[in-house]
Amino acid sequence: MNRSRFGELEVLCHAPACRTHDHPILFIHGAYVSAWCWAEHFLPWFAARGWEAYALSLSGHGGSRRRDHLDSYSLDDYVRDVAEVAARLSAPPILVGHSMGGIVVQKYLEQHDAPATVLMSSVPPQGLMGSAVGLMFKKPGLLVDLNNIMNGTDVDIRSLQDALFHQPVDPVALRRYYRLCQPESHRALWDMTLFNLPQPARMHRPPMLILGAQHDHLIPPDQVHMTAATYGRQAEILDDMGHGMMLEQSWETAAARIASWLDERDL
Repeated sequence: MNRSRFGELEVLCHAPACRTHDHPILFIHGAYVSAWCWAEHFLPWFAARGWEAYALSLSGHGGSRRRDHLDSYSLDDYVRDVAEVAARLSAPPILVGHSMGGIVVQKYLEQHDAPATVLMSSVPPQGLMGSAVGLMFKKPGLLVDLNNIMNGTDVDIRSLQDALFHQPVDPVALRRYYRLCQPESHRALWDMTLFNLPQPARMHRPPMLILGAQHDHLIPPDQVHMTAATYGRQAEILDDMGHGMMLEQSWETAAARIASWLDERDL
């Protein structure tokens, strides 16, 4: 894996031994994490199958610019990050966004086109309110702990497991993931909740794969189906998985579905 600087942005890269696909894949992370979540499994897996694979850390995240200014960053800033990296790749990238990254992809499509997009457990175009209300009733303790993570407060590590995973997770890996998590921009969270939601009528409409997870507490299947209905697609819900699909034990199920969908479209 190479760790590159695209200006002030951290980008993790895996180059294929033999490139067999014209378009690179650019992975966009969700809230509270950074590009590292894709480097665990997805970047090397897709590179081994002939794609140039990239993951960026959005502004204020990971090794990217100005973590001390995190709360000033908006969804529009994150969209500019994606555009900045996309413009420097070898060809227009396929965009894969997880959770918050999915709504960043949707906002990106208001201004830019893409060869294809994949939304994984994405915040729906209707925003976070439905998910937050659901958590309030079903998992109130988890909602409190997520707010604590947002504020940089230590929480019981089991809350991270409850938020991200349905399958068993190695305790050593879980502690490492917890150390790599970070607060999220309050401004971006408000944008996703109410103030800067996607406008589907303004969006380009490239091929779009919409994936959800059967046991996702944060973006449950009904929210994923709502996203799919907005864009005239059918959602695919992966069995026996939680929110952090790219880190679950059966992560390869999600990766293989994305790869087969791209291959079906000769991408």
